Amino acid sequence: MDELMTTNDRVQYIVIKVGGEQYGIDIKYIDNIVRMQHITRVPKVQSYLKGVINLRGEVIPVMSIRGKMGYEEVENTKDTRIIIIKLEQHGTVGVIVDEVKEVVTLSEDDVEHFTYDAKQEEKNMYLQGVGKYNEQLISLLELNAVLSEKDL
Repeated sequence: MDELMTTNDRVQYIVIKVGGEQYGIDIKYIDNIVRMQHITRVPKVQSYLKGVINLRGEVIPVMSIRGKMGYEEVENTKDTRIIIIKLEQHGTVGVIVDEVKEVVTLSEDDVEHFTYDAKQEEKNMYLQGVGKYNEQLISLLELNAVLSEKDL
């Protein structure tokens, strides 16, 4: 039966590093990955909203995933990237990450999904589950929660 597994049972994730932890972002939401560039600041916004960039004529808001998830902000390095994410509910948003590592393919069997109650730690609300890949654990981001309007 395993031999009949279709590509629908597998999901590709871009593995990123944030604060020493590995996170996965479903590749279907990623429009582009760009090097760090000048970000124009916007006044009176949440501290994790870093401003906007102009990417091929499109103005895109940029947020720090470190700031959103409660990690301490650090200096950008040569590995720092802005991942351009497109979601129906939120439009196009740039997310600053410490490093983009690799693309991994996980089957449904490789992923353990979470269920939540309202009392759980807020940072955990940003995760949809944990994937197992080559003896490593990858926390899978729930992008709708990460980019939620209540904070934007």
